[in-house]
Amino acid sequence: MADNYLEYHHEEYEQRKARWIAKKKHMKSPTRPLRIHRPDDEAL
Repeated sequence: MADNYLEYHHEEYEQRKARWIAKKKHMKSPTRPLRIHRPDDEAL
């Protein structure tokens, strides 16, 4: 194995992480669920 095996894989990890964060920033965040209008209980 090369002496810089861990360093190489750490750099690869950092690059993957940076791509993931960039992709995550472009994703639309989920909005709050819409409130469903429910009629008052007519049985009361």
